[in-house]
Amino acid sequence: MTGPATGPGHGGLYPAGPFAPPQAVPPGLLHRPRRGNVVFVVLVSLAMLVGAVVMGVVLLLSNGTTALAIGVVLAALPVGPVIACFLWLDRYEPEPVPLLVVAFGWGAVVATAVALALQLLDQLVFDTSDAWGGVVAAPVTEEAAKGLFVLLLLWFRRRLLDGVLDGIVYAGLVGVGFAFTENILYLGGAYSGADGAGPGGIRSATALFVVRGVFSPFAHPLFTSFTGLGVGFAVVARTRRWRILAPLLGYLAAVSAHASWNASAFLDGGHLFVLTYVVAMVPAFLLLVGFALWARSREGRMLTRSLVDVANRGLLDPAEVPWLVRLPARRASRRFARGYGGPLAEKVMREYQQQAVELGFLHDRYLRGTAPEDFSARGAAMVHRLRALRPYVGFPSPVPRYAAPPQHSQGGRPW
Repeated sequence: MTGPATGPGHGGLYPAGPFAPPQAVPPGLLHRPRRGNVVFVVLVSLAMLVGAVVMGVVLLLSNGTTALAIGVVLAALPVGPVIACFLWLDRYEPEPVPLLVVAFGWGAVVATAVALALQLLDQLVFDTSDAWGGVVAAPVTEEAAKGLFVLLLLWFRRRLLDGVLDGIVYAGLVGVGFAFTENILYLGGAYSGADGAGPGGIRSATALFVVRGVFSPFAHPLFTSFTGLGVGFAVVARTRRWRILAPLLGYLAAVSAHASWNASAFLDGGHLFVLTYVVAMVPAFLLLVGFALWARSREGRMLTRSLVDVANRGLLDPAEVPWLVRLPARRASRRFARGYGGPLAEKVMREYQQQAVELGFLHDRYLRGTAPEDFSARGAAMVHRLRALRPYVGFPSPVPRYAAPPQHSQGGRPW
């Protein structure tokens, strides 16, 4: 452990190979350069501030203190498990936690405030019926307000989106936030007996919680995930036509699913609600989950091919690829790093794996001919960071098997 590994090869890959002690990591190496966008930050910050004020007033005026507290507690119960499901899908390249929090906050205060304002405007100007509001106005306005955040990411922070899984995760978190605030309003109203929501009390609130929090906690995340799916397709699309059409089709699918779900509460006196849940909602949710799992498996194979090609170009040690891609091997290497060098070594390992995966996504776009304009500069920066971290990284042994056979690279170094 006295000397750093030098370039590709055996040194530093196994416990017997020399690598620098993690305590020698230069200050600042683990701090990634910030990739903010001033316009994005300003727009989102202002929207969050206004939305928080509006929804704070709405929540305080809608229910008394006790009803509001009951609503918050019950609405919070399904939030953790639903978020955990989306994070479980996002294990290859975890999205920045602060941005995931912002996505949840956008759904909780911005999307709810915008949708509420548009629906009130619809009622005041057109004097529409409750059925129209539930089947048309609510799906159109709510899915637009929620999907706007994912579109802002596409416009201003596109480099954070690598494909359909990223779109689903961000859209899902927005949907979770929206459902959280909406559930507070409904559950608080059920407790207080407002708007004919029943006799009131904890029994009414609990009955509504079973419907919204137990049987359909994925409703809003599911709807908005269609928009995220469209945005994710736009990121990897080869033609300008599909870059425009994919988000639009995703939004229309989100509105259609939302409208169908709401319509079941109005048709035939609400007796079709359970049938719609069993016949439509559950299969749609299972299909989306199945697609997300397939997409994640596909990402693993894609990353293996991409990083093997990077290694064949002399930019990475080929023996490292399984430790960077295969999820069990990634966990094993982190445990090894922690046992060998403590928490700091584990943090270095995480950073190295994360940077390599980001390089894999970028290189895959290069191989498919859809690389962004700043591809060369971004790729060079990633390779430079990997080489700076490599002397402080040690992998366990034996090397796990590749998830896919190595592919011979075509062409020279792209950077």
